[in-house]
Amino acid sequence: MKFYIHTYGCQMNVRDSEAVESLMIAAGHEKAASEDDAEVVIINSCTVRQKAEEKAVGKSGNMIAAGKITGMMGCAVKRMGEDIFKRLPKLHFAVGPRAFGLIPRIVSEGRYPVLELGEDVVPVGMDAHVDTGWQSFVTVLLGCDNRCSYCIVPDVRGHEYSRPAKEVVAEVAALAKRGVKEVCLLGQSVLRYGIRNTAWDDDEGEAFPRLLRALNEIDGLERIRFTSAHPKGCTDELIRVYRECPKVCRHLHLPVQSGSDRVLAEMGRRYTRAEYLAAVAKLREFDPEFAVTTDVIVGYPGETAEDFEATRSLMEEAGFDNAFVFKYSPRPGTRSAALEDDVPKEEKERRDQVLLADQELRGQKRNDRLVGTVREVLFEGPSKRKADRFSGRDGGNRIVVWDKPADCSVSPAPGDKVRLEILEAHPQILIGRPV
Repeated sequence: MKFYIHTYGCQMNVRDSEAVESLMIAAGHEKAASEDDAEVVIINSCTVRQKAEEKAVGKSGNMIAAGKITGMMGCAVKRMGEDIFKRLPKLHFAVGPRAFGLIPRIVSEGRYPVLELGEDVVPVGMDAHVDTGWQSFVTVLLGCDNRCSYCIVPDVRGHEYSRPAKEVVAEVAALAKRGVKEVCLLGQSVLRYGIRNTAWDDDEGEAFPRLLRALNEIDGLERIRFTSAHPKGCTDELIRVYRECPKVCRHLHLPVQSGSDRVLAEMGRRYTRAEYLAAVAKLREFDPEFAVTTDVIVGYPGETAEDFEATRSLMEEAGFDNAFVFKYSPRPGTRSAALEDDVPKEEKERRDQVLLADQELRGQKRNDRLVGTVREVLFEGPSKRKADRFSGRDGGNRIVVWDKPADCSVSPAPGDKVRLEILEAHPQILIGRPV
Protein backbone atom coordinates (compact mmCIF):
# COMPACT_ATOMS: atom_id res chain seq x y z
CA MET A 1 0.00 0.00 0.00
CA LYS A 2 1.09 3.59 -0.58
CA PHE A 3 1.75 5.46 2.68
CA TYR A 4 2.61 8.97 3.82
CA ILE A 5 3.87 10.16 7.23
CA HIS A 6 3.20 13.55 8.86
CA THR A 7 5.58 14.36 11.73
CA TYR A 8 4.98 16.84 14.55
CA GLY A 9 7.32 17.63 17.42
CA CYS A 10 10.92 16.97 18.28
CA GLN A 11 13.91 15.41 16.55
CA MET A 12 13.16 12.09 18.24
CA ASN A 13 9.82 12.04 16.43
CA VAL A 14 11.60 12.80 13.16
CA ARG A 15 13.88 9.84 13.80
CA ASP A 16 10.96 7.55 14.74
CA SER A 17 9.14 8.51 11.52
CA GLU A 18 12.24 7.73 9.48
CA ALA A 19 12.43 4.28 11.11
CA VAL A 20 8.75 3.63 10.34
CA GLU A 21 9.29 4.67 6.72
CA SER A 22 12.19 2.24 6.40
CA LEU A 23 10.21 -0.60 8.03
CA MET A 24 7.17 0.03 5.83
CA ILE A 25 9.28 -0.08 2.67
CA ALA A 26 11.00 -3.27 3.86
CA ALA A 27 7.53 -4.79 4.39
CA GLY A 28 6.64 -4.12 0.75
CA HIS A 29 4.72 -0.86 1.09
CA GLU A 30 5.47 2.19 -1.05
CA LYS A 31 6.11 5.75 0.06
CA ALA A 32 3.67 8.22 -1.56
CA ALA A 33 4.76 11.59 -2.87
CA SER A 34 2.03 13.33 -0.83
CA GLU A 35 -0.94 12.59 1.41
CA ASP A 36 -3.23 12.97 -1.61
CA ASP A 37 -1.52 10.01 -3.32
CA ALA A 38 -1.49 7.84 -0.19
CA GLU A 39 -3.85 5.08 0.84
CA VAL A 40 -2.48 5.09 4.39
CA VAL A 41 -1.59 8.27 6.30
CA ILE A 42 0.35 8.04 9.57
CA ILE A 43 0.50 11.04 11.92
CA ASN A 44 3.41 11.08 14.36
CA SER A 45 2.12 13.16 17.28
CA CYS A 46 3.61 15.39 19.97
CA THR A 47 2.02 16.17 23.33
CA VAL A 48 4.63 18.38 25.00
CA ARG A 49 2.27 21.31 24.40
CA GLN A 50 -1.48 21.30 23.90
CA LYS A 51 -1.23 23.12 20.57
CA ALA A 52 1.04 20.42 19.13
CA GLU A 53 -1.36 17.69 20.22
CA GLU A 54 -4.33 19.50 18.72
CA LYS A 55 -2.53 19.83 15.39
CA ALA A 56 -1.96 16.07 15.24
CA VAL A 57 -5.55 15.28 16.21
CA GLY A 58 -6.87 17.81 13.69
CA LYS A 59 -4.73 16.41 10.87
CA SER A 60 -5.90 12.87 11.73
CA GLY A 61 -9.52 13.98 11.57
CA ASN A 62 -8.94 15.57 8.18
CA MET A 63 -7.35 12.40 6.82
CA ILE A 64 -10.21 10.25 8.10
CA ALA A 65 -12.68 12.61 6.44
CA ALA A 66 -10.69 12.32 3.21
CA GLY A 67 -11.24 8.55 3.23
CA LYS A 68 -7.67 7.56 4.10
CA ILE A 69 -6.68 4.66 6.32
CA THR A 70 -5.45 6.82 9.19
CA GLY A 71 -3.15 5.97 12.07
CA MET A 72 -1.55 7.98 14.84
CA MET A 73 1.72 7.19 16.54
CA GLY A 74 3.81 8.93 19.17
CA CYS A 75 3.46 10.71 22.47
CA ALA A 76 -0.14 11.96 22.19
CA VAL A 77 -1.29 8.36 21.67
CA LYS A 78 0.43 7.26 24.89
CA ARG A 79 -1.04 10.20 26.84
CA MET A 80 -4.62 9.63 25.68
CA GLY A 81 -4.60 5.83 25.53
CA GLU A 82 -8.05 4.39 24.78
CA ASP A 83 -9.54 7.91 24.94
CA ILE A 84 -8.00 8.63 21.55
CA PHE A 85 -10.85 6.64 19.98
CA LYS A 86 -13.32 8.93 21.77
CA ARG A 87 -11.64 11.92 20.14
CA LEU A 88 -11.35 10.13 16.79
CA PRO A 89 -13.96 7.33 16.63
CA LYS A 90 -13.04 6.36 13.07
CA LEU A 91 -9.27 6.27 13.63
CA HIS A 92 -7.89 3.00 12.25
CA PHE A 93 -4.90 2.48 14.54
CA ALA A 94 -2.98 4.18 17.35
CA VAL A 95 0.56 3.26 18.38
CA GLY A 96 2.65 4.57 21.28
CA PRO A 97 6.21 5.87 20.83
CA ARG A 98 7.81 2.57 21.83
CA ALA A 99 5.60 0.43 19.59
CA PHE A 100 6.21 2.02 16.19
CA GLY A 101 7.84 -1.17 14.92
CA LEU A 102 4.41 -2.82 14.88
CA ILE A 103 2.96 -0.45 12.28
CA PRO A 104 3.93 -2.43 9.13
CA ARG A 105 2.27 -5.55 10.53
CA ILE A 106 -0.86 -3.62 11.56
CA VAL A 107 -1.20 -2.10 8.08
CA SER A 108 -0.52 -5.41 6.32
CA GLU A 109 -3.11 -7.27 8.40
CA GLY A 110 -5.71 -4.53 7.93
CA ARG A 111 -7.81 -5.47 10.98
CA TYR A 112 -8.89 -2.20 12.59
CA PRO A 113 -9.17 -0.52 15.05
CA VAL A 114 -5.88 -1.32 16.80
CA LEU A 115 -4.32 0.24 19.92
CA GLU A 116 -0.72 -0.65 20.84
CA LEU A 117 0.83 1.48 23.60
CA GLY A 118 4.07 -0.47 23.95
CA GLU A 119 4.75 0.28 27.63
CA ASP A 120 8.57 0.30 28.22
CA VAL A 121 9.51 -2.12 25.46
CA VAL A 122 12.43 -1.41 23.16
CA PRO A 123 11.01 -0.63 19.70
CA VAL A 124 11.66 -2.98 16.83
CA GLY A 125 13.63 -1.27 14.09
CA MET A 126 15.67 1.18 16.16
CA ASP A 127 18.46 0.93 13.58
CA ALA A 128 16.22 1.14 10.49
CA HIS A 129 17.17 4.04 8.21
CA VAL A 130 16.17 5.33 4.80
CA ASP A 131 18.65 7.15 2.60
CA THR A 132 18.85 10.46 4.45
CA GLY A 133 21.81 11.83 2.51
CA TRP A 134 24.81 13.07 4.45
CA GLN A 135 23.10 13.65 7.83
CA SER A 136 21.31 11.23 10.11
CA PHE A 137 19.74 11.00 13.57
CA VAL A 138 20.61 8.05 15.81
CA THR A 139 18.64 7.39 19.00
CA VAL A 140 20.90 6.25 21.84
CA LEU A 141 18.70 6.86 24.91
CA LEU A 142 14.97 6.18 25.13
CA GLY A 143 12.67 7.64 27.77
CA CYS A 144 13.47 9.95 30.67
CA ASP A 145 13.76 9.58 34.45
CA ASN A 146 14.23 13.26 35.35
CA ARG A 147 10.55 13.92 36.22
CA CYS A 148 10.60 17.71 35.82
CA SER A 149 7.34 19.11 37.20
CA TYR A 150 6.05 20.57 33.91
CA CYS A 151 7.10 17.77 31.56
CA ILE A 152 4.97 14.88 30.36
CA VAL A 153 7.76 13.09 28.50
CA PRO A 154 8.54 10.50 31.24
CA ASP A 155 4.88 9.47 31.24
CA VAL A 156 4.62 9.04 27.48
CA ARG A 157 8.12 7.84 26.53
CA GLY A 158 8.71 5.67 29.59
CA HIS A 159 11.76 4.96 31.73
CA GLU A 160 15.25 5.50 30.43
CA TYR A 161 16.89 2.75 28.42
CA SER A 162 20.38 3.08 26.98
CA ARG A 163 20.93 1.11 23.80
CA PRO A 164 24.00 -1.15 23.89
CA ALA A 165 27.05 0.78 22.78
CA LYS A 166 28.11 -1.90 20.31
CA GLU A 167 24.74 -1.55 18.54
CA VAL A 168 25.10 2.23 18.32
CA VAL A 169 28.68 2.02 17.03
CA ALA A 170 27.68 -0.56 14.41
CA GLU A 171 24.73 1.57 13.30
CA VAL A 172 26.84 4.71 12.90
CA ALA A 173 29.60 2.79 11.11
CA ALA A 174 27.02 1.44 8.64
CA LEU A 175 25.66 4.95 8.08
CA ALA A 176 29.19 6.26 7.43
CA LYS A 177 29.72 3.56 4.80
CA ARG A 178 26.52 4.81 3.10
CA GLY A 179 27.97 8.32 2.90
CA VAL A 180 26.62 9.90 6.08
CA LYS A 181 29.05 12.61 7.20
CA GLU A 182 27.26 13.89 10.31
CA VAL A 183 25.23 12.10 12.98
CA CYS A 184 23.20 13.61 15.79
CA LEU A 185 22.78 11.33 18.83
CA LEU A 186 19.36 11.66 20.41
CA GLY A 187 18.13 11.27 23.97
CA GLN A 188 15.75 13.24 26.14
CA SER A 189 18.66 13.78 28.54
CA VAL A 190 21.41 12.22 26.48
CA LEU A 191 24.24 12.72 28.98
CA ARG A 192 22.49 10.17 31.22
CA TYR A 193 23.37 7.47 28.70
CA GLY A 194 24.44 4.31 30.54
CA ILE A 195 23.16 5.38 33.97
CA ARG A 196 19.94 3.35 34.35
CA ASN A 197 21.21 0.25 32.52
CA THR A 198 24.64 -0.89 31.41
CA ALA A 199 25.51 0.27 27.89
CA TRP A 200 28.98 -1.31 27.71
CA ASP A 201 30.11 -4.86 28.47
CA ASP A 202 32.15 -3.48 31.35
CA ASP A 203 31.89 -0.45 33.64
CA GLU A 204 35.14 1.29 32.75
CA GLY A 205 34.74 5.05 32.51
CA GLU A 206 31.72 7.28 31.85
CA ALA A 207 29.42 5.65 29.32
CA PHE A 208 28.54 8.61 27.10
CA PRO A 209 32.02 10.16 26.74
CA ARG A 210 33.28 6.65 26.00
CA LEU A 211 30.65 6.30 23.25
CA LEU A 212 31.75 9.60 21.72
CA ARG A 213 35.36 8.41 21.66
CA ALA A 214 34.37 5.20 19.89
CA LEU A 215 32.34 7.08 17.27
CA ASN A 216 35.19 9.53 16.74
CA GLU A 217 37.26 6.63 15.34
CA ILE A 218 34.78 5.73 12.56
CA ASP A 219 36.22 6.28 9.08
CA GLY A 220 34.21 8.60 6.84
CA LEU A 221 32.31 10.27 9.68
CA GLU A 222 33.07 13.99 9.87
CA ARG A 223 30.93 15.32 12.71
CA ILE A 224 29.16 14.09 15.84
CA ARG A 225 26.42 16.13 17.50
CA PHE A 226 24.06 15.22 20.33
CA THR A 227 21.02 16.60 22.09
CA SER A 228 19.61 17.32 24.62
CA ALA A 229 21.90 17.82 27.64
CA HIS A 230 21.70 18.46 31.39
CA PRO A 231 24.25 20.42 33.47
CA LYS A 232 24.90 17.39 35.70
CA GLY A 233 26.44 15.65 32.69
CA CYS A 234 29.03 18.34 32.00
CA THR A 235 31.83 16.37 33.62
CA ASP A 236 35.59 16.76 33.30
CA GLU A 237 35.61 13.63 31.11
CA LEU A 238 33.11 15.18 28.69
CA ILE A 239 35.35 18.26 28.46
CA ARG A 240 38.33 16.01 27.68
CA VAL A 241 36.34 14.41 24.86
CA TYR A 242 35.57 17.82 23.40
CA ARG A 243 39.26 18.68 23.60
CA GLU A 244 40.64 15.40 22.23
CA CYS A 245 38.01 14.24 19.70
CA PRO A 246 37.93 16.59 16.69
CA LYS A 247 34.74 15.09 15.23
CA VAL A 248 32.67 15.99 18.32
CA CYS A 249 31.16 19.40 17.57
CA ARG A 250 31.79 22.17 20.05
CA HIS A 251 28.14 22.98 20.55
CA LEU A 252 25.88 21.96 23.40
CA HIS A 253 22.15 22.48 23.71
CA LEU A 254 21.80 22.90 27.48
CA PRO A 255 18.22 23.75 28.57
CA VAL A 256 18.14 26.01 31.64
CA GLN A 257 14.36 26.78 31.85
CA SER A 258 14.79 29.41 34.59
CA GLY A 259 17.45 31.53 36.26
CA SER A 260 15.68 31.56 39.63
CA ASP A 261 16.80 29.00 42.20
CA ARG A 262 13.31 28.98 43.70
CA VAL A 263 11.66 28.22 40.35
CA LEU A 264 14.34 25.66 39.44
CA ALA A 265 13.60 23.84 42.70
CA GLU A 266 9.85 23.96 42.01
CA MET A 267 10.49 22.56 38.55
CA GLY A 268 12.59 19.71 39.94
CA ARG A 269 15.53 20.55 37.70
CA ARG A 270 18.14 19.24 40.23
CA TYR A 271 20.65 22.05 39.81
CA THR A 272 21.08 25.61 41.04
CA ARG A 273 21.74 28.75 39.08
CA ALA A 274 25.38 28.65 40.21
CA GLU A 275 25.81 25.01 39.12
CA TYR A 276 24.37 25.74 35.70
CA LEU A 277 26.65 28.74 35.16
CA ALA A 278 29.63 26.67 36.33
CA ALA A 279 28.85 24.11 33.61
CA VAL A 280 28.78 26.85 30.95
CA ALA A 281 32.02 28.34 32.29
CA LYS A 282 33.69 24.93 32.09
CA LEU A 283 32.75 24.62 28.41
CA ARG A 284 33.94 28.11 27.54
CA GLU A 285 37.13 27.90 29.60
CA PHE A 286 38.88 25.70 27.07
CA ASP A 287 37.18 27.29 24.03
CA PRO A 288 35.72 30.80 24.28
CA GLU A 289 33.93 30.21 20.93
CA PHE A 290 32.14 27.11 22.27
CA ALA A 291 28.47 27.50 21.28
CA VAL A 292 25.87 27.05 24.02
CA THR A 293 22.16 27.19 23.20
CA THR A 294 19.27 26.76 25.60
CA ASP A 295 15.54 26.44 26.29
CA VAL A 296 13.70 28.78 28.66
CA ILE A 297 10.16 28.72 30.06
CA VAL A 298 8.45 31.99 30.98
CA GLY A 299 5.32 32.26 33.12
CA TYR A 300 5.78 29.10 35.19
CA PRO A 301 3.19 29.06 38.02
CA GLY A 302 4.25 31.51 40.69
CA GLU A 303 7.02 33.10 38.60
CA THR A 304 7.40 36.61 40.01
CA ALA A 305 8.92 39.66 38.38
CA GLU A 306 12.05 38.97 40.46
CA ASP A 307 12.21 35.39 39.22
CA PHE A 308 11.92 36.60 35.63
CA GLU A 309 14.70 39.15 36.10
CA ALA A 310 16.87 36.36 37.54
CA THR A 311 16.33 34.48 34.27
CA ARG A 312 17.27 37.56 32.25
CA SER A 313 20.47 38.04 34.22
CA LEU A 314 21.45 34.35 33.98
CA MET A 315 21.01 34.43 30.22
CA GLU A 316 23.22 37.48 29.98
CA GLU A 317 25.87 35.94 32.22
CA ALA A 318 25.83 32.64 30.30
CA GLY A 319 26.12 34.51 26.98
CA PHE A 320 24.00 32.07 25.01
CA ASP A 321 24.56 31.81 21.28
CA ASN A 322 20.85 31.17 20.79
CA ALA A 323 17.80 30.58 22.97
CA PHE A 324 14.38 29.07 22.43
CA VAL A 325 11.76 30.68 24.66
CA PHE A 326 8.48 28.96 25.49
CA LYS A 327 5.41 30.27 27.30
CA TYR A 328 4.35 27.87 30.05
CA SER A 329 1.24 25.81 29.43
CA PRO A 330 0.03 23.07 31.82
CA ARG A 331 0.01 19.46 30.65
CA PRO A 332 -2.45 16.96 32.17
CA GLY A 333 -0.83 14.54 34.60
CA THR A 334 2.25 16.62 35.40
CA ARG A 335 2.93 17.93 38.91
CA SER A 336 2.72 21.56 37.82
CA ALA A 337 -0.76 21.00 36.36
CA ALA A 338 -2.06 21.01 39.93
CA LEU A 339 -0.69 24.52 40.46
CA GLU A 340 -2.57 27.71 39.62
CA ASP A 341 -1.51 28.98 36.20
CA ASP A 342 -1.38 32.47 37.66
CA VAL A 343 0.84 34.43 35.26
CA PRO A 344 -1.53 36.21 32.82
CA LYS A 345 -1.27 35.34 29.15
CA GLU A 346 -0.36 38.93 28.29
CA GLU A 347 2.48 38.91 30.83
CA LYS A 348 3.82 35.61 29.48
CA GLU A 349 3.86 37.14 26.02
CA ARG A 350 5.66 40.25 27.30
CA ARG A 351 8.32 38.21 29.05
CA ASP A 352 8.73 36.06 25.96
CA GLN A 353 9.36 39.10 23.79
CA VAL A 354 11.78 40.64 26.29
CA LEU A 355 13.95 37.52 26.32
CA LEU A 356 13.88 37.23 22.53
CA ALA A 357 14.93 40.88 22.17
CA ASP A 358 17.73 40.33 24.69
CA GLN A 359 18.90 37.30 22.75
CA GLU A 360 19.02 39.22 19.47
CA LEU A 361 21.52 41.62 21.04
CA ARG A 362 23.43 38.81 22.69
CA GLY A 363 23.56 36.74 19.51
CA GLN A 364 24.87 39.74 17.59
CA LYS A 365 27.58 40.30 20.19
CA ARG A 366 28.64 36.63 20.14
CA ASN A 367 28.75 36.49 16.35
CA ASP A 368 30.57 39.81 15.98
CA ARG A 369 33.59 38.15 17.60
CA LEU A 370 33.79 35.70 14.71
CA VAL A 371 34.19 38.30 11.96
CA GLY A 372 37.61 37.79 10.38
CA THR A 373 37.93 34.19 11.52
CA VAL A 374 37.94 31.19 9.17
CA ARG A 375 35.24 28.57 9.82
CA GLU A 376 35.06 25.03 8.54
CA VAL A 377 31.50 24.57 7.26
CA LEU A 378 29.65 21.50 6.02
CA PHE A 379 27.73 22.49 2.90
CA GLU A 380 23.97 21.89 3.13
CA GLY A 381 22.61 23.42 -0.07
CA PRO A 382 21.02 26.64 -1.35
CA SER A 383 20.05 29.20 1.27
CA LYS A 384 16.36 29.00 2.18
CA ARG A 385 16.02 32.79 2.12
CA LYS A 386 18.18 33.78 -0.83
CA ALA A 387 18.43 31.56 -3.89
CA ASP A 388 21.71 33.15 -4.98
CA ARG A 389 23.49 31.98 -1.84
CA PHE A 390 24.78 28.69 -0.42
CA SER A 391 24.28 27.67 3.20
CA GLY A 392 25.96 25.40 5.73
CA ARG A 393 26.82 25.11 9.41
CA ASP A 394 30.06 25.33 11.32
CA GLY A 395 30.98 23.09 14.25
CA GLY A 396 29.10 25.39 16.62
CA ASN A 397 25.87 24.78 14.64
CA ARG A 398 25.94 28.37 13.39
CA ILE A 399 24.38 28.99 9.98
CA VAL A 400 26.90 30.41 7.49
CA VAL A 401 25.85 31.67 4.05
CA TRP A 402 27.96 32.72 1.06
CA ASP A 403 27.45 33.76 -2.56
CA LYS A 404 27.10 31.09 -5.20
CA PRO A 405 30.05 31.02 -7.61
CA ALA A 406 29.49 32.25 -11.15
CA ASP A 407 30.58 28.82 -12.38
CA CYS A 408 28.20 26.37 -10.70
CA SER A 409 30.23 23.41 -11.99
CA VAL A 410 32.60 24.02 -9.06
CA SER A 411 29.81 23.96 -6.49
CA PRO A 412 30.35 21.67 -3.48
CA ALA A 413 28.20 18.60 -2.88
CA PRO A 414 26.00 18.36 0.25
CA GLY A 415 28.19 17.32 3.16
CA ASP A 416 31.42 18.67 1.63
CA LYS A 417 33.70 20.74 3.83
CA VAL A 418 34.13 24.38 2.85
CA ARG A 419 36.50 26.84 4.53
CA LEU A 420 34.98 30.31 4.80
CA GLU A 421 36.28 33.63 6.05
CA ILE A 422 33.56 35.42 8.00
CA LEU A 423 32.90 38.87 6.56
CA GLU A 424 29.71 39.88 8.33
CA ALA A 425 27.72 38.82 11.40
CA HIS A 426 24.02 38.89 12.27
CA PRO A 427 22.25 37.54 15.38
CA GLN A 428 21.26 34.26 13.69
CA ILE A 429 23.63 33.88 10.73
CA LEU A 430 27.17 34.54 9.54
CA ILE A 431 28.10 35.67 6.02
CA GLY A 432 31.37 34.47 4.57
CA ARG A 433 33.44 33.82 1.45
CA PRO A 434 35.46 30.73 0.46
CA VAL A 435 39.19 30.77 1.18
